[in-house]
Amino acid sequence: MMDGTRGPEPRSTWRVGVDSGGTFTDVCMFDEATGRIAVWKVSSTPDDPSRGIAQGVGEGMTECTGSPDDPAAAIAYLGHGTTVATNALITHRGARVGLLTTGGFRDLLEIGRQKRPDLYDLFAEKPRTLVPRELRIELPERVLHTGEIETPLDEEAVRVAARALKDAGVEAVAICFLYAFVNPTHEKAAKRIVVEEMPGVFLCASHEIAPEFREFERLSTATVNAYLGPIMHRYISRLTPRLADLGLPVAPHLTQSNGGVVRFEVAAETPVRAVLSGPSTGVVAAQAIGARAGFGDLITFDMGGTSSDVALMANGQTTQTNESVVHGYPIKAPMLDIHTVGAGGGSIARIDTGGLLKVGPESAGADPGPVCYGRGAAEPTVTDANIVLQVLNPTHLLDGRMEVHRDLALDAIGKMADSLGMSVMDVAQGIISVVTANMAKAIRVISVQRGHDPRGYALMAFGGAGPLHAVRLAQELGMSTVVIPRNPGILCAMGLLLTDLRADFSTTRLVPLETGNLDTIAATIARVQAEASDWFDNEEIDEPRRQSTARVDMRYEGQNYELSIPVPEEPVTDATLGALRQGFTEAHTRMYGFAVPDERILCVTFRAEATGLVRKAELPERPLGGPDATGAITGAREVWYPETGGFTETTLYARDLLAPGMTFAGPAIVEQMDTTTLIPPGVTARVDVLDNLILELRA
Repeated sequence: MMDGTRGPEPRSTWRVGVDSGGTFTDVCMFDEATGRIAVWKVSSTPDDPSRGIAQGVGEGMTECTGSPDDPAAAIAYLGHGTTVATNALITHRGARVGLLTTGGFRDLLEIGRQKRPDLYDLFAEKPRTLVPRELRIELPERVLHTGEIETPLDEEAVRVAARALKDAGVEAVAICFLYAFVNPTHEKAAKRIVVEEMPGVFLCASHEIAPEFREFERLSTATVNAYLGPIMHRYISRLTPRLADLGLPVAPHLTQSNGGVVRFEVAAETPVRAVLSGPSTGVVAAQAIGARAGFGDLITFDMGGTSSDVALMANGQTTQTNESVVHGYPIKAPMLDIHTVGAGGGSIARIDTGGLLKVGPESAGADPGPVCYGRGAAEPTVTDANIVLQVLNPTHLLDGRMEVHRDLALDAIGKMADSLGMSVMDVAQGIISVVTANMAKAIRVISVQRGHDPRGYALMAFGGAGPLHAVRLAQELGMSTVVIPRNPGILCAMGLLLTDLRADFSTTRLVPLETGNLDTIAATIARVQAEASDWFDNEEIDEPRRQSTARVDMRYEGQNYELSIPVPEEPVTDATLGALRQGFTEAHTRMYGFAVPDERILCVTFRAEATGLVRKAELPERPLGGPDATGAITGAREVWYPETGGFTETTLYARDLLAPGMTFAGPAIVEQMDTTTLIPPGVTARVDVLDNLILELRA
């Protein structure tokens, strides 16, 4: 527990955030009455994640609410973030999917866009196609770009295709026809027939999940949604009754990639919008902490057991996108601009056919987990390397709650060292260096490749393994400041208590920004706003807590990319069109350095963002004290550093004993229940008023 107490009296009302990762499940609880924050951490249960979640929530409720007879009665809200969808996509453990598409478009899923930035990269790896060619079936039908039906859908062909997919044992079916976003008649008919022929199968029609133009991205989104659908359905169907058994008096919510939350039943039907469910709330929490601590320009680094997620925020603002590529797969869905790479504490190290050391994306997960867990694993992981180097406690983790076995890790890495003709310690450090390079590559994608110099940003590290690797990553990128929040291992769970309910709605309608089209533009804006209003009603969000904004994606005629421009709140008039034109001109000048005043502007996609405001957890401050940190020292141990080429005695500090104002220098290690922070030689540390650990690196 963060504060070491059993919590307040039963009258308190608690908000609960639960983040389920591939290795650990984190619980953060906020008492609305006192502002007290408590944290909890248990091992994940990959065979059935709901068991670990129910265990963590149950333990946290009993410990915090002070009501042993009915601990659930004090729970006012439960938000949940999960990496189930993320990890299923990264490790390619989704459902067996069939695809129904327009004749002639069977191979679009593999052809993709004619963009080949890696054309001459001999080592480029193309993402695995989620639907085998034999399960991609073309159907006679054609809708024109105007919405006019040129070739009616052959319904009998749909039945034959559905029966073939059923015989092939598919668990989910994606339906994507050309121009279905203009006229979805054929997709609706095909969906009806598939339901009749394949009762119980997970179905996704492209016009429902991404009613926008660009057929490849819409196809990819529908396919990913179908690929993850059965996985998320099983997950939620198991979790819901377990939470009900705890006696929760509130309906649980799940985080989406946009940083907001929705009801479980909505999330089950749209898992593609939860691909970044777990990571998104970490970014939300980092934004709040960065704003309070004075770090407006941040790069967030969230490293868990299976993957690492990075994001960039400039001037305190997170970057939103309506289209992104997640692990190689284009997805048209509103999300925070987060880049994910398969590099975590459980990432498996191996020697490839060329005799080179590789790390990830395969992960040992929580069971069997790393070799040092002693559960039968034989392949060494990043965690095993840290245990061998003694960066991590070589005997136990989680404040002594989890025993580890360094001898097993030494043996596993020793076998790899023999194959490479290297020393055990050099191979262990090599594993760390390789995974650091993988993570640095991910950060360059969201910084250097988009015109941002990472050296001008602070690195905020969280996740169970983030603080362990933060300094090494910062050194790789030339960054000089690292920020470690008070409870980095559960920051994503805390972010669930700092976010609002949110949903996004969109429709594509290509129309010139001209007075003659005012009625069409007004009607389309009203359409998406009506969808937002219906969502507010369905979520039972009262009027004072409703916030809704409309935007229009616009471009010059002939361009291929749009800029999203906010719509003024007043009724749509000629003045609105003028404001949109001015907003687009200014945005185009900022983005590209010029504007073309007389060029025709097209409205492309109309959007509405609906937000239901909720009370959020507060970040407490403590007054600054003196710099002497000797009272937080708990001992020392030998740690292997590449800087010294051997083991060096390293001071150990307890995070719970560090107080604002304290300063100390590396080599040092800060240990706490949810993570370990490595402070190598030459790095200094101080504690600020929010209990953040600020690390300063030499230039």
